[in-house]
Amino acid sequence: KALEKRLGYHFKNAALIERALTHSSATSRDGIDDYERLEFLGDRVLALLTAEALYAAYPNVDEGGLATRLNALVRRETCTSVAQSIGLSEFIIMSDTDHRTGGPSNQSILADVCESVLGAIYLDGGLEASRSFYAAHWMDRLDDLHITPRDAKSALQEWAQGQGYPLPLYKMIGRQGPDHAPHFQMEVMVTGLTPCQGEGPSKRLAEQDAATNFLRREGEWEDDT
Repeated sequence: KALEKRLGYHFKNAALIERALTHSSATSRDGIDDYERLEFLGDRVLALLTAEALYAAYPNVDEGGLATRLNALVRRETCTSVAQSIGLSEFIIMSDTDHRTGGPSNQSILADVCESVLGAIYLDGGLEASRSFYAAHWMDRLDDLHITPRDAKSALQEWAQGQGYPLPLYKMIGRQGPDHAPHFQMEVMVTGLTPCQGEGPSKRLAEQDAATNFLRREGEWEDDT
């Protein structure tokens, strides 16, 4: 009931929200499935609702601009921020070991649970209930997107092509941490230039960090833009 109050939604099928909160480490409990299938569904519902909202909010922006904005709203960091604003970490069901090692506060897990909760709301209440939840937690973030968010990987690719270099290549050079809280090191290479490294809690974020560092070194990236 405490979580439903925060979500602004009452579940007719309580088993759905329990499943949406259950990490794979806790699935030894009889009859309980983890959140991964609901996360898969919620990811697609989030993309649909975001595309719908952006289409209405930015009537004069082309497909490329809409796609960049969509990526900013559905990315892991945004879902983590939504989960933190709701306080989802207090309700995640996982093993005692993962709880002790900080699993509920892991950004990757929080983002996954945020999507699984959206998927559960969709199954329980349909698209209108999902849209209400989305409006409460994502719509105000559209105001931050009047300037197209910068994508370092895309920017690096465009820069390399403009300079006559081959496309950038990425490779993983390190990985630390437990499965529920990994930390990756990635390297980006452009033939003829010195590689750059980056790090982050996912390969994608580590690649973005590496691309940002590369562009920053070449004088093509300003942090305040």
